[in-house]
Amino acid sequence: MPAPTYDLIASPFLDEYVVLRPGHDSGVQIPLARYLELSNAASAGDDAPQWLVDVARTAWALDLTAADRPLRDSVLVRAPSPYGMARASWEINLGCDYDCPHCYLGEKKFKGLPLPQKRELLDMIAASGALWLQMTGGELLIDRDFPDAYTHAFDLGMMLTLSTNGSQLHRDKILSTLTARPPHHLSISVYGATEATYDGFTKNRGAYSRFIRGLDAAHEAGLRLQMNIIVARDNAHETDDMVRLAERYGEAFVFTNMSPTIAGDAAPIPEQAAKYLRQRKPFRGCNAGHTFFHADPLGHASICKIGREPHISLMAEGIEGLKRLGTIADGLQLRTGGCSGCMFGANGACTTCRPMAKLYQEAKAPREMYCQHPDPVK
Repeated sequence: MPAPTYDLIASPFLDEYVVLRPGHDSGVQIPLARYLELSNAASAGDDAPQWLVDVARTAWALDLTAADRPLRDSVLVRAPSPYGMARASWEINLGCDYDCPHCYLGEKKFKGLPLPQKRELLDMIAASGALWLQMTGGELLIDRDFPDAYTHAFDLGMMLTLSTNGSQLHRDKILSTLTARPPHHLSISVYGATEATYDGFTKNRGAYSRFIRGLDAAHEAGLRLQMNIIVARDNAHETDDMVRLAERYGEAFVFTNMSPTIAGDAAPIPEQAAKYLRQRKPFRGCNAGHTFFHADPLGHASICKIGREPHISLMAEGIEGLKRLGTIADGLQLRTGGCSGCMFGANGACTTCRPMAKLYQEAKAPREMYCQHPDPVK
């Protein structure tokens, strides 16, 4: 694949304008006037203005004058979007090489769009205004179209984060794709600190060895890693060791609370390690369906990964369908059924959004897992 054609992204982001560099955490906010100056310079084939040369050197030690290129060859200037989105997530495929007991996806079927339609879907995600895109699965790195789809998404000027188990990161095709076009970061799940625990948890012999090999390869390549430690019943005894392992590679975060599957199956709930469960914070609302949306492997757009119904088929309806997501989001967040009239919801003290509460209710989970009201006495 040819090398990327830009070093920086200049883009609207909600009501602001920013300049970002893929693979880096820092960014620079700029006023509308300077965004318009960059847009005009890119269209005219002019050189980068001196203020941007200075910003690039200070923020990223990047010399925009070194290659003697016009601005449009070093800065991708994204156009404003009428759809108002800022972030999105996309499941490239629900298939996975692991069979972890806690997984919220339930039955992980290998299905997705052919590559031309994957590109078409990514075009719509970028046109929605989404500057940040989380690519996930299943296990996204085992999808045969991942390198091409990732490259297309990067070249559209989106800041990419990848959620992965890391088992394929050592492969030359994967590693060369990511080093040529660095993601903002890789979000890597940790399921154990020893071969016996990790392989047993994932039900995949040799998985731990591939996991460590992938971590070493990505770390050596200079990719930014975020380590997500999954604490469950079968690996909780290695929690401290998992934290120490994760911190060798990047910033570590611990996750303990499990949710039902997206189909409302309670199977993941018994996998929780009761000792490690955390109290949920009050739900203060979110931007799902308004400035954020999720796309599944078939191009169905929903407000998020939890509130999947009703959805909009972007492949059948086109990007205009996104204009209906806000109304869908408002309807899904209404407190209905057993949640209507709840004093915790009225006082802003409820800890669970309505779509998540609905999954727990469908799974017939103990009310204490998602609600502050006690279960009724039978």
